[in-house]
Amino acid sequence: MLTPEQRAIVKSTVPLLESGGEALTTHFYNIMLAEHPEVRPFFNQAHQASGDQPRALANGVLMYARNIDKLEQLGGLVSQIVSKHVSLQIDPAHYPVVGACLLRAIREVLGAETATDKVLAAWGAAYQQLADILIGAEEKVYADVAAAPGGWRGGRAFRVARKAAESAEITSFYLEPQDGGALASFVPGQFIGLRLVVNGQEIRRNYSLSAAPNGRDYRISVKREAGGVASNYLHDQVHEGDLLELSPPVGDFVLADGDKPVVLISGGVGITPTLAMLDAALQGTRPVHFIHFARNRSAHAFRDAIDARNTRHAQLKRFYVYDEHADEAGAPHATGRLSSAQLAAWLPASRDVDAYFLGPKPFMRQVKKQLRELGVPEAQTRYEFFGPASALE
Repeated sequence: MLTPEQRAIVKSTVPLLESGGEALTTHFYNIMLAEHPEVRPFFNQAHQASGDQPRALANGVLMYARNIDKLEQLGGLVSQIVSKHVSLQIDPAHYPVVGACLLRAIREVLGAETATDKVLAAWGAAYQQLADILIGAEEKVYADVAAAPGGWRGGRAFRVARKAAESAEITSFYLEPQDGGALASFVPGQFIGLRLVVNGQEIRRNYSLSAAPNGRDYRISVKREAGGVASNYLHDQVHEGDLLELSPPVGDFVLADGDKPVVLISGGVGITPTLAMLDAALQGTRPVHFIHFARNRSAHAFRDAIDARNTRHAQLKRFYVYDEHADEAGAPHATGRLSSAQLAAWLPASRDVDAYFLGPKPFMRQVKKQLRELGVPEAQTRYEFFGPASALE
């Protein structure tokens, strides 16, 4: 347990983390991934190369240090981390590896004069406190999803029953349990974990479930990413009839119950979880405003499906924005960057809404800023990143 002195030491390191946290976490990842191949499958190399993963960890460490006396302030971040860990099948044995590499990185980056034995002891105790919180929370989720009807723990084999192209970049995979057993339900917005072996190397990824629960199969819709090992493997080498190993659905970016109008805003492949959330919302009487951004018509997945829902449901209003548009066929409602004035016209007159948004980071920052400026209460907005968890500031 942290002593008062150790808490004070951790809090005193906040300025160092603010100025050099990313350098520290970059060094941490370099050490860990070079010396511990057993944890490599859990980390996306594209996020390493872009700096997303080090930045996300630096932000998380900083938030933890700032809130060491009031850990309840970390509730949302902890919940998101737990969901990702469970989906990737992180277990308690991985935590000591991470802790040892983190303490070593603190010493090597800050130097022995700053990162003294006392500082390392404080951070070691702080890390163990956080690890115990996460391990306990993860075990509860593992047990709960395994005990649910049709649930399981660990990996389960699923057959690719069907592949379907949804756009020039996105393909859907319909996945049925090989054992023919019951299929766990899920809350629209949740995701599954996928374990792949590509060229002899194990990798793990999370993919949102892009269709509402039906008790028969799961659907994931995967965008082909330039240089993406997992996405290109799925698009090019996984065929109907092949088997994939899945972990159960988890995640807390889900549609909340209520009677407020629902606003779903997505960019690119961020549309995938909003599809299941849309169908859930349309089962009731709440007004739904669906706003989607795509690069162009050929990159816009599921447009026909959304248009069909718009025809059947008077409560649904949908709007599309394209970065570029060359012809009249499939014209969007707006082209280029969305202005606050245009977004205001598409939102309900009352800003008392439940708003959900997700997509690329620049898009997310713009939407968060615009919603705030338009008077949507921040407590009623929810968002989620693809890739590592990070604050949207």
